[in-house]
Parts: sequence; structure tokens; C-alpha cells
Amino acid sequence: MAAHRKPKQHPLSGRAAVTLALAGAAAATAFEGSGYAEPHLTPAQVKAKADRLYREAEEATERYNGVKEQVKRAEASLDALRDEAARRTARLNTARNALGSIATAQYRNGGLDPAAQLALSSDPDAYLRGAALADRVGDRQATAVTAARSQVTELARLRAEATGRLRELTAQQAELARHKATVQGRIAAAEKLLDRLTAAQRAAYDGTSARASRSDSRGAPRTPVPAPNPRAAQAVSYAYGALGKPYVWGATGPSAFDCSGLIQAAWRSAGVSLPRTTYSQIDAGRRVSRSALAPGDLVFFYSGISHVGLYVGDGKMIHAPRPGAPVRIAPIDEMPWAGATRVA
Repeated sequence: MAAHRKPKQHPLSGRAAVTLALAGAAAATAFEGSGYAEPHLTPAQVKAKADRLYREAEEATERYNGVKEQVKRAEASLDALRDEAARRTARLNTARNALGSIATAQYRNGGLDPAAQLALSSDPDAYLRGAALADRVGDRQATAVTAARSQVTELARLRAEATGRLRELTAQQAELARHKATVQGRIAAAEKLLDRLTAAQRAAYDGTSARASRSDSRGAPRTPVPAPNPRAAQAVSYAYGALGKPYVWGATGPSAFDCSGLIQAAWRSAGVSLPRTTYSQIDAGRRVSRSALAPGDLVFFYSGISHVGLYVGDGKMIHAPRPGAPVRIAPIDEMPWAGATRVA
């Protein structure tokens, strides 16, 4: 009988395999962590990755802006429903009190039947007149009861609608919080990447040249091409006045802007109300070709219509680029073209 032999273990089985797996997981975690990921990125790669993160943040910002507008409308609608329900509740309570008074009076006077009341009356003619009046009062009472029932039904409908609106509002607020977290996460990741750059590299990335652009604009005509109408001219003038102001996501001025917030504020100064988001603003006017652009036109970029600027002529626009980069003049060919709209 052959002696019992202990089976051979694979070189990576047992404790050795576990140790190797744990070491591999630790290495993977360290590599994926923001502190150790891709330690040899060149400045150009850092900038490219930061650009992508900022673009994703801007897409999330526009979604945030859109949902924020929906939340405002939902809140206003819910407040209106609650106010109307309160008014109808007050009217219903008044009707109920009136019906209660009539019922109490009938109970007090209803001990004798009409024939006995007529026989005992000292003034039969007056009684008969009163009886006729009572019939009319009865008709009015029936009408009042019907109206009260209708008010109860309508009040229940209003309360059900308000409950539904509240559910919608709660869902929209949760969506708003998700978009906000996405924006903040992308911006924080971009900022962490940019911390790898030297001070000079970071200044160049953030656009120290924007100050030069402002200096150049003071010495040159503000509109190399005339605006097509006074409102467009006013919008362009407002945009020039915003040069150098910071980008703040979700901001609509006057001290800070995001990209669509700047456009909305510029045209608001000209008396024109525009939607809040890029993907709504592109449909707020007549589409124009790139070759037919005029000052005041809205110019859009990226396939998701996630960025917008205000065309000022000579192939340039004024826009709010991203966090860390102030409102500036830039060529319209520095980003992927998506389309243009003429508001007025």
C-alpha cells in the first residue's frame, strides 16, 4: 500500500496567493488614488485632463441650471396651490357654519307640523307668507349644500395635486443635489491635477493673457463689426463690461457668471429674456451660419451644446470659460463648433 502523500501546492496557492492578491490590490488602489495616479504626466497632459474635467463640470452645471429652474417653477406652483387650498378651506368653513345655523333653526322650530302651526297662529296670513319664504329658504339651503359639496370635492383635488407637486419637487431637489455633487467633484479633481503645475504654468493655463485681452480691447474699437441693432449692441457692451469678472458655476451676475449666465445677463440688459441653459438658449432665436455671424449672436460649442459665448465680431467672442479663468475675449475657433443663434 502506497504511503499517503501530501498533495503538492501550486506555487501561488494558499497563503502565498493571498499575500500576492493583497499586495496587488494595494498597488492597484495606490495607483488609482488621486495622489498617485499617473505620476509622470507632462504639463500638456495635465492641462488636457483638466480641460476634460472642466468640460464635464460645465455639462453638469448646465444640467444643474436647468433643474434649478424647474425647482423654482415647482416651488411657485406648489405655493399657489397651497394658497388656493387655504382660500377654499376658508370658504368651505364659512358655508358649513351657515348650514349649521340653518339646521339649528329648523330643529328649534320643527316641533309642530305645518297644519298645527297654521291652526295655532294668531295671524294665519302672516304664517302663510312665512311658509312661502321658508320654501324659498329651503331652496337656497339645498343650493348651499350642493355648493359646499362641490367645494369639498375641489378642495380634495387641490390637496391631491399639491401632494403630487410636492413629490415632484422632492425628486427635482434630489436631482439638483446630484448635479451639484458632480460639478463640485469634477472641479475638485481638475484643481488637484493643476496643483502639479508650476506657478508660471498655472498662470498661463488660467489665462494671464486675459488681462492683455482687456488692455487690447481698451485701445481698439469694441465692435470691429457693427452690431445689427441697438439691442445687440447693448448686449455686446454689457459683455465687454463683464471682462475680468470671475467664473462661478450657477452665477448670473452681476459680479460673477457661468457661461450661459453671462449670455442671459447680457441680453437681459438689452430688455430680452433668454432661457437659463445653453441647450435652451440655442433655440431662443433664429439659427445663423458661421459665415453670417454678427455681434450679439450666441455661439455654441461641443456636441452636447455645453458652452456658449457672445460673438463680438472679427472671429472673436466674449465668454466665461471655466473656474479660475475670468470672463475674456477668445477666438471662436478655439473650441469645437456646434452652432449659432441670432436673438434679435
